[in-house]
Formats: sequence, C-alpha cells, structure tokens
Amino acid sequence: MRYSNLIYPVIFTEYNDDGHYFTVTSPNIKGMVTQGDTRAEAALEAVDAIATMLDGAPSYPKPQDPSKWPLKDNESIVYVTVDMAQWYREKAKWQHSKTVRRTITVPEYLNDLAKQRHLNVSRIATEALEHELQQA
Repeated sequence: MRYSNLIYPVIFTEYNDDGHYFTVTSPNIKGMVTQGDTRAEAALEAVDAIATMLDGAPSYPKPQDPSKWPLKDNESIVYVTVDMAQWYREKAKWQHSKTVRRTITVPEYLNDLAKQRHLNVSRIATEALEHELQQA
C-alpha cells in the first residue's frame, strides 16, 4: 500500500570541522545522504532527499526501528515526515515553471517609468498574474 505521508527515522550527524553543519543519512533508504547548515535546514533537505530517492519506486520501504542503531556521540535520531503527494505537486509545479515569451501592451508612460527605475516588467507581470490567479 502506498501512503502519502511517510515517517522515516534518519541519522543526523553534527560536524564542526570545515564549519558547523549536519549530514543526514538513513539506513531505511540506501544511498540517501544530504546536509544542511542547521538542524531545520537539514530536516528540510532530508524530506526532499527521501522523496527523490522514493520517486517512482513501486513500493516504499518499511521504516526500521532505530532503537538498535549504533550511534556515535555526534549522531542523533530524528523522525522526518515526507508528504509524497505534496512533493509530487511541488515537483510538477517546478517542472512546469519553464518561462515562455509573451508580448504585453502597457501605456507608454508606465514603460518609461519602468525603464527609469530599472524595473523588471516580466517579473512584475508574473507576480501580478500569480496573485490574481490565487485570488480566483
């Protein structure tokens, strides 16, 4: 059975060598490794790493019981929740975010003011469209 919300224990390893950061691995998902500068960042990166590793898998590995995992002093167990449905929605949005060329017409005075202020009209139009479509 495929679940949308998955919870996996992972191992956070804290390092203070070339700076302060955390790596994340999981015995549940072979080859999964990621990192972040903070625990919060590492947890977010772990969600994406797990989802990426599970993308397209016919079934998801059953979470292991981490109580018997041998840990070093700089390691800790953290449970990470992965919402696969949300991850797939975000992946689809990202894949469809390719830009297309679109000609728009604006009054000349607005065009002149935008040029004077070095405004990115495409960015402003994109943000306005996103705002309008979210309100619909």
